[in-house]
Amino acid sequence: MSSREYDNALEYLFARTTGGVRLGLERTLALLETLGNPHTKVPCLHVAGTNGKGSTVAAAAALLAHKGLRVATYTSPHLIDFRERIVVDHTPIGEDDVTRFIRDNLEAIERIGATFFEATTAMAFDHIARAEPDVAVIETGLGGRLDSTNVVDPLVAVITSIGMDHTDLLGTSLDAIAGEKAGIFKSRRAAVIGERWPDIRDLLERAATATGAIPIRSVSRELAISNVRISRKGTTFGVSGKGEEVDAAIGLIGTHQPHNVLTAWVALDAAGERFRAPLSAIGAALGTLTLAGRFQRVGNVIFDVAHNPAGAAVVAGTLASLDLPQPVTVLAGVLADKDWRAMIATLGTVADEIIATMPPSAPPDRRWNLDDVAKFGREAGMDLRTIANFDEALYTATEGEGTTVVTGSFHTVGDAMSRLQVNPLAR
Repeated sequence: MSSREYDNALEYLFARTTGGVRLGLERTLALLETLGNPHTKVPCLHVAGTNGKGSTVAAAAALLAHKGLRVATYTSPHLIDFRERIVVDHTPIGEDDVTRFIRDNLEAIERIGATFFEATTAMAFDHIARAEPDVAVIETGLGGRLDSTNVVDPLVAVITSIGMDHTDLLGTSLDAIAGEKAGIFKSRRAAVIGERWPDIRDLLERAATATGAIPIRSVSRELAISNVRISRKGTTFGVSGKGEEVDAAIGLIGTHQPHNVLTAWVALDAAGERFRAPLSAIGAALGTLTLAGRFQRVGNVIFDVAHNPAGAAVVAGTLASLDLPQPVTVLAGVLADKDWRAMIATLGTVADEIIATMPPSAPPDRRWNLDDVAKFGREAGMDLRTIANFDEALYTATEGEGTTVVTGSFHTVGDAMSRLQVNPLAR
């Protein structure tokens, strides 16, 4: 098939993003029914959470691969290439496979009225079932209870963390958001809780109990993390629990990453003998693990998809802990429906300068107002300037000495990676 056919297939898919978010499982289930219910064919882990999903999925996949298992992942969104979303045994879905799926299922997609994410989720399950991996790790797109991926009956349902995000759809309190994400828990299936804040952790435990999940495992109750040290090469830490006490070094950078890695480890331990590994395997399996767009360093540029205040706080903390080439320039592009004021204020505590810009791939109806950003910067007394043209902003941010941090949204990081020829799929 030609590249043009693939482009046409993607054009068709992305056209289905119009009309806003439509939560619910009925259209996904209807589309999967026409495909022979491929979501039931491969054992899986299901991962939800406000932050930490991507790192937890990557860590789980790496630990499983280290055991010699063939692993599939379904994640979202992508940074540059749509095919990043659906990967089996380190190989992204082929252009021909995307094109074939759209061609063969066009009538059903139209008849059912499937959205972009619903059609993509069906495509992912179809491709994964055809590839017959040993296990799949599935990431929710938004929320949990009504997310299209919540059609699975997983070995383990995992919630990494709860934060204030997508409040227009998930609720305006942490309790409400936690309740939505807890919707992925299943009766008689393991539930793993990565949330460390006691009140929210307890709420999630109660929700899992009410659902009938067995067993219910909370990472912070089982494992103790100590001596966390971050460097430009990764993170080292100690961990004790389950009768083991080990020191580990992982490629992921950040004081939060040991907890994400251990959330993945507990999830695999809960999944059963075929999937579990000793704590001592973490260093060997994850020593070189990196994840595109999660404090990813390429030369003197750092890419991080911190897309909410909690994510921005983690980036700021990591920057403050590292001895990086100075000055530090933050290139930020944030979607309008995020709490960008809190994000910019936090990043301003560690940046010598912030350049606010407009990522070209950002949806027109979600683009932030740079005049408002400039006004906020002036009133806060920050060294902030706005450059609407993304290419000019990227050049300005990276032309001098020091460190450039590209952050704010997947659109910003992906657009920058594309222009700087950084491949998110490179291993």
